[in-house]
Order: sequence, then structure tokens, then C-alpha cells
Amino acid sequence: MLELKVAGMTCGHCAKAVTEAVHSVAPEAHIAVDLQQGLVKIEARTSTIPAAAVIKAIEEEGYKVNH
Repeated sequence: MLELKVAGMTCGHCAKAVTEAVHSVAPEAHIAVDLQQGLVKIEARTSTIPAAAVIKAIEEEGYKVNH
């Protein structure tokens, strides 16, 4: 599992944008977004999660990932 602290997420649209960004590089991943805590939890059962690519995809959507 990969857990990321993502700054700037405030609403359902933000959660959807982040989810779609993650799915663009890890289509099989299960994603849970916690807006209150600013956390994104990503789990993939069949493969490893490309952390650098996921972070880049989220940041390209305009969010700041604190690694």
C-alpha cells in the first residue's frame, strides 16, 4: 500500500481528479481519498504501485504531494 499526504484537496471534484490521476498510471489500483486528513491511500493487489509516476500524475493535476 502507498499512502500519500496531498495538499489542496477540498471537495468531491478534487477526490475525483486525484483518483483519475492515479488510475492513469495504475489502472488496477484501489484508491481511498480522505479529504479531511488530506490522505490518499492506494492499494494494488496484483502489481507494485509506481510511486514516482503516481506522485507526478497527482502533481500534474495541481496538487502538492508531501513525500
